[in-house]
Amino acid sequence: MKERNYTPLVTVLTVVIVALVAILFFLPAYDGEVGFDVKMLPLLNAIFNCFTFLTLVVALVAIKRKNIKMHRAFIGLAFLSTTLFLVSYVTYHYLTESTKYGGEGILRGIYFFVLLTHIVLAVVVVPLALMSAVRGMTNQVDKHRRIAKWTMPIWLYVSFTGVVVYLMISPYY
Repeated sequence: MKERNYTPLVTVLTVVIVALVAILFFLPAYDGEVGFDVKMLPLLNAIFNCFTFLTLVVALVAIKRKNIKMHRAFIGLAFLSTTLFLVSYVTYHYLTESTKYGGEGILRGIYFFVLLTHIVLAVVVVPLALMSAVRGMTNQVDKHRRIAKWTMPIWLYVSFTGVVVYLMISPYY
């Protein structure tokens, strides 16, 4: 890629993605007919999160072994899986009301801690992942490494806790 300033693009994408997800929680659920069972979307979201986690692990192992081509391929798969997750997530939350967690006691506290950290870090990882990808694709290796050492563990945490949140709330769908 030609060297240029991608910060405005990353900023716009970040704002659009975060705003789109945030707006969903203030809109009423869609009230029309849907041609499929929307209750399968949370499981699909968990599968996308799991796939993202696994592709990130493979990408991390690949770069530790200095296999840049494999690293890039698996980061690309992680972005694809994350994008599919986002489409599915937005679709689900547009079509249905949010599900309330019904657990009690210590599990309730654990659930909300995991959920809160997942949400906050999901917002944080959007610009980090985008900027890290731009720096990698433009061969700004030192800058890429500096941001990737923060991006990778946060993205791994977000994708892993996405699955945990699903497993904890799935009995209440």
